[in-house]
Amino acid sequence: MIMIKASFTRKISTVVAATAMAVLSTGAAVSAQAQTQIPVLTCPLGCGHPEAVTALSAQMARGNHGVIPASQETPGFMYNIRAMADESNWDRTIFGTEDTVIQAAFQGGSDELRKFIPQPIPINFQLLYGLGLVAQGKFFVTFDPNIKSIADLKGKRVAIGLPTQSDWGMHASLFLEHAYGITEENTRINYVTPEVMTQQLIDGNVDATLMALITNADGSAWWTAPLTSRMDASGNTIRYLPIDEEAIDTINEKFSMTLLKLNVPEGTLPDQESEFMVAANRIYEAVHPDFPEDAAYEMVKAVAEYGPRLRDAGQGIWRFWSPDNMVAGLTEENSHPGAIRAYKELGWWDRAAQYEPVTYPED
Repeated sequence: MIMIKASFTRKISTVVAATAMAVLSTGAAVSAQAQTQIPVLTCPLGCGHPEAVTALSAQMARGNHGVIPASQETPGFMYNIRAMADESNWDRTIFGTEDTVIQAAFQGGSDELRKFIPQPIPINFQLLYGLGLVAQGKFFVTFDPNIKSIADLKGKRVAIGLPTQSDWGMHASLFLEHAYGITEENTRINYVTPEVMTQQLIDGNVDATLMALITNADGSAWWTAPLTSRMDASGNTIRYLPIDEEAIDTINEKFSMTLLKLNVPEGTLPDQESEFMVAANRIYEAVHPDFPEDAAYEMVKAVAEYGPRLRDAGQGIWRFWSPDNMVAGLTEENSHPGAIRAYKELGWWDRAAQYEPVTYPED
């Protein structure tokens, strides 16, 4: 197991600069083939996704590919899914998302999800490739030795993310309310950014909050944010509050989601003396079915080609790259035909069958 305690943006400055220089430095090679820029809706700078797209873009520009991804920083995945309801984006845009965000969008505007996604977006978006598994928002941390479980947070002071955030906000809120009966009516819940919630815990202004945690398809590499080091440096013992299996089943059944059950190995995180369970959803690059097949094919082939290089360089979320990470959750029904064609040529398509598939609600 590899534990990564570093910023996704660290060591990325040379890659960011390389994107601007790539077309200039390749000169005649670039002119040999017309290159089309494809917008990729990402998330705020620093979340890791814009930097990952930038790094890939630099490699593809040097490689004289016909399509070049162009990162477009956005407020996040909740924004992206709403932007993709716009028909003008269907045949020209890739967007970063999560399986559970697409699933929630089918039920947008419902009483339970209106504050996260105001209107329903019942679109069977198609997946290109996976980037990793995300556990933040699906377990809690505390310094209080008397708090033993998430159920104990009822009546306490809790900090979670903003409603505009998928993992820190929407997922944490859904688990608290619909799996544990914890709401603003019986508990003080602060809706803040990750940095603020971390500081509120350290200052004693809340009793529990969230922590970043990302892994890959087979659980061989784990990452947490520098904010975790800030908690650790406070001198307090970090205590982990797991999600229980029944809670995960409840959310999956109620919202037609495909959250996974993962056990975080002992010693993965500071002060962690035993393994504990978290829920996890999966990050993908996705497109509308109208997206051109050749462009989808070329994007997947490029990630397959440059993924090992970016992983070995330790660049951002590419640290988690592997063939399995790309195909985990993909099926003939939820994936773009161009992506499927690329995976079959690579000989990787059969790997997808070992992983739980992403499914969509009935629209």
